[in-house]
Amino acid sequence: LNLSGSSPEEVCAGAFEHLPSLRQLDLSHNPLVNLSAFAFSGSNASFSAPSPLVELMLNHIVPPDDRRQNRSFEGMVAAALRAGQALRGLQRLELASNHFLYLPRDVLAQLPGLRHLDLHNNSLVSLTYVSFRNLTHLESLHLEDNALKVLHNGTLAELQSLPHVRVFLDNNPWVCDCHMADMVAWLKETEVVQGKARLTCAFPEKMRNRALLELNSSHLDCDPILPPSLQTSYVFLGIVLALIGAIFLLVLYLNRKGIKKWMHNIRDACRDHMEGYHYRYEINADPRLTNLSSNSDV
Repeated sequence: LNLSGSSPEEVCAGAFEHLPSLRQLDLSHNPLVNLSAFAFSGSNASFSAPSPLVELMLNHIVPPDDRRQNRSFEGMVAAALRAGQALRGLQRLELASNHFLYLPRDVLAQLPGLRHLDLHNNSLVSLTYVSFRNLTHLESLHLEDNALKVLHNGTLAELQSLPHVRVFLDNNPWVCDCHMADMVAWLKETEVVQGKARLTCAFPEKMRNRALLELNSSHLDCDPILPPSLQTSYVFLGIVLALIGAIFLLVLYLNRKGIKKWMHNIRDACRDHMEGYHYRYEINADPRLTNLSSNSDV
């Protein structure tokens, strides 16, 4: 059933439950405002029979006003994919060109039969929270044209554990610094990644267009930063100094009357001293006052 570009904005619960022989469904190029969590099953996924769907195409379905918020995927598509066991027989899932920033946790947990997953031309920045562990039948994973900067050890281990998978990683802005070392080592050993010789660095500037397979540990460095323990020490020192300053100000505030009286006493003492000094200066400067002072002494 090809509904691509037919402009539906809503897919209700159980919309396809009366099509028991439906194997392929294409809803691509429709800006879906509402996709029910039970769109591919009955009104209650817990009690309905599994969907007969084998292939599901949902390319370019995020409405234009939602592309920066990533809410359509989390609120609609992910809920539909996780609804009970309705899509356990799904073998192909296409989610390309949807501007997705991330994949929600456990979004693929109910798709154990998946063989082909297409996520190309999105804006994925990380795969940290998604697990491929249960996709033991996965044969192809398309991640081209995303915003991936590095794949971390957890993701690398999961991909390596899949016996039949081929991964496509072209046209991602790989950041070739010290965090890339594990991925580079993995790329040199694995046969999972297709076209790995084409993968190049995007950042930093000095590494731009360098092939990942040509890098070694001497190329992968990070700007010097304080070690975490030293950073913690400085934070603690800052807190202590702030507390001391606050206590000092509190003491000054509580003793403000005494401090004011002390300042007045100092001011009066200084004024008396200066007046005596000024008087002696005038006597020494005027001879008549000096003689008068001498006669008075006699």
